[in-house]
Amino acid sequence: MAEKVVIIGSGPAGWTAAIYAARANLSPIVYEGAISEENRLRGTLPLGQLNLTTEVENFPGFPQGIMGPELMMHMRQQAERYGTRIVTEDIVDVDFSQRPFKLKDGAGQTIETHTIIISTGASANYLGLDSEEKYKNRGVSACAVCDGALPRFRNKPLIVVGGGDSAAEEGTYLTKFASSVHLVHRRDTLSKASPIMADRILSNPKVKPVWNSVVEEVVGDEERGMTGVRIKNLKDGKTHEIEAPGMFLAIGHTPNTKFLKGKLELDEKGFIVLKEPHRTITSVEGVYAAGDVADPIYKQAITAAGMGCKAALDAERWLAAKGVH
Repeated sequence: MAEKVVIIGSGPAGWTAAIYAARANLSPIVYEGAISEENRLRGTLPLGQLNLTTEVENFPGFPQGIMGPELMMHMRQQAERYGTRIVTEDIVDVDFSQRPFKLKDGAGQTIETHTIIISTGASANYLGLDSEEKYKNRGVSACAVCDGALPRFRNKPLIVVGGGDSAAEEGTYLTKFASSVHLVHRRDTLSKASPIMADRILSNPKVKPVWNSVVEEVVGDEERGMTGVRIKNLKDGKTHEIEAPGMFLAIGHTPNTKFLKGKLELDEKGFIVLKEPHRTITSVEGVYAAGDVADPIYKQAITAAGMGCKAALDAERWLAAKGVH
């Protein structure tokens, strides 16, 4: 017998969708992802990106802040409490050409379902340096809004890597906390950024552009974490170090939608296209999307959770209209 709703992904969007769907007696199943080395390297292990962060200070209801893994475990337990079933596998293939839909997981099992909520998230792009991996969450971050206000970064020089709107936005945001922001970019202009964003960051007195340059290595020690970066100039090959306790990557996100190519409408960057404003409806009726996988703009835990709620309500209403109980 086909399931009423299957949720793929286990970040704030997935668990919120599960809580709402479970409380509506839809008996949801969450495919939370497999525990594998491939998923670890991609940052797509169960419980999502928040499980890889340290302190979360901007999620409402936790005035003292809460550790990312603790917050995610609370969400998982809450979903389970209301009857959510959890499978620790990836969905590797989908068939939307027939109803009920067919899903295949990494263990080779097939499941049928009337509706699907996709909340597989988007992985932040990193430079791929071993030293960067070593100091992740100990100075290296891909989210200024999440981490910029932490005590270790206040009134200190910080590094931002990137040359598009997100780099301009993250860099401008960090000037509220940093003593200075070194903007490292491999070109000599912010040609990928919109003119207004480029002007805003470059006219900020705290911002120091480091043109025609790349980060060669993140330096630090066990006790203090990251202490600086070694920069290489691409024109003359010379290197120099910048002392800083933090480096923020702003070189984009890759949505986790590889298994959906050709099955669902995606934009040019791979994000799921939502067909109606303020709804979670995708190009296939009965398939909904929530969180960072369908949100190239905000990428916050709280907005993902809100979308998860909307996706569950959209799925519930669709099932009711079709007479599936």
